Amino acid sequence: MTNTMVTIDNLIAVVRSGGKVKTGVDVYNSKGTLLLEKTILVEKPRILEVIKENGIRSVMVNTANDGGLWDEHGNQIQFSRDGAVDPAPRDKGDPVPPQSEKGQFSGNVGQRLQEIEDIKRQAAIAYQTAKGAIKQAIGQIKDNNGRFDTKALEDQVYLLSEFLLSKGHPFSYLSREILSFDDYLFNHSINVCAIGTAVVHRFNMHFSSTVETFLSENSADIPGNVFQAKDATDRGFRYYYPDELKDMSLGFFLYDIGKVMIPEQLLNKTGGLTPKEFDIIKRHSYEYGVDILEKNNLHNAIVKNIVAYHHAPLFQNEEGCYPSDRKSSDIPLYVKICKLADIYDAMTSKRSYKEALNQISAVTEVFRKYVKKNTMLQFILHAFVKSIGIYPPGSIVFLKNRQMAYVLESKGPLVLPFTDTGGKTLNRSSEPVDLGSPKADPLLEIDSERSIRTPKEVYNLLPEFLRQTAISA
Repeated sequence: MTNTMVTIDNLIAVVRSGGKVKTGVDVYNSKGTLLLEKTILVEKPRILEVIKENGIRSVMVNTANDGGLWDEHGNQIQFSRDGAVDPAPRDKGDPVPPQSEKGQFSGNVGQRLQEIEDIKRQAAIAYQTAKGAIKQAIGQIKDNNGRFDTKALEDQVYLLSEFLLSKGHPFSYLSREILSFDDYLFNHSINVCAIGTAVVHRFNMHFSSTVETFLSENSADIPGNVFQAKDATDRGFRYYYPDELKDMSLGFFLYDIGKVMIPEQLLNKTGGLTPKEFDIIKRHSYEYGVDILEKNNLHNAIVKNIVAYHHAPLFQNEEGCYPSDRKSSDIPLYVKICKLADIYDAMTSKRSYKEALNQISAVTEVFRKYVKKNTMLQFILHAFVKSIGIYPPGSIVFLKNRQMAYVLESKGPLVLPFTDTGGKTLNRSSEPVDLGSPKADPLLEIDSERSIRTPKEVYNLLPEFLRQTAISA
């Protein structure tokens, strides 16, 4: 059977038991909002639970469009006309469940490029869906005296976070909007949610036990004198549970919601702000943002902390932070992660008053500003750099043979040279180069001593197909 309705409860049971589901068809709610894209491989039950919460009791599975169900061993699961499912050994001709792990090269650059294109396509759909959700919420806030459909937004954010976790950091493959500042608030919310979610999960997964062990037993003996006694007040780390991580993703998505209450001409002012204007801007977090949460009965402490304190200090005596009544030791770790994500995305986005900064320069600047300030910030910063990548997709690098190259993939990295050794745009397509390969030409290594070009200068040198990628994101 090509198309079969399968009950949502059976799909949830498959995933909860370690299996995987791919519908092969897009799933929408009654309002026409996309809940699940047809190409997404579902490996966690939450995305299906949200579909059920939207009142959907059965979902179409299209096997002719690569849809299917697989158990924890990769065996295809057969399902009957009534939507019931029963495991069965996979025949030789049955489709193999797609691999969700995108972090490793396949050994075939062409295949990897195809995988990247698939991620970009899925990411573009997810990005536009999330953008529609935040646009709708902001429109409702403006029209309804600060109130919006919190349930609909929460559902979209949870779906978004599931997608982000299943694909790593998929939006990093989408080119930055370096030539436009239209819809900045919408894009900024999505980008910070994506970056923050990636960082907080990496931090939670890799550093939970390590942090507690080092800080409780060995902080005074760690080489390099990175762990200092003055950090004692900043040792409130504990493991975050799944529901808390979901709340963090919601907070990252809503963190700047208070800016809806600030006039656009002030947000986009090209000249310097007066003290009075800056005071209005500052109130978007601890006053306007918190007021919106209160009006909508969003009393979640995690979300409120992110909205209220994402401009608070990351280390003792950091300048230019607000509100002024908060010390760095008072600020939860997830709020500090939000601030790093906010800084990075603001640096790499074009605004009415500034050009976008190259991603490599932005990562370097953030790292240099916050490195070795205190113990916990060290761990956060490490997770941040690991999540973003030293050479993020879409960034530009110089090679030692004087060519410029576009980064397709952080791992390696995998780059696409687009100029000749004299700096002129190539008149033909070049082959991607995996700089992490042992067989890579030493002349094609990244020249870290060359100055980074600005995105605008780089854009003018990009071949046409890369220009189209840049303006379509």
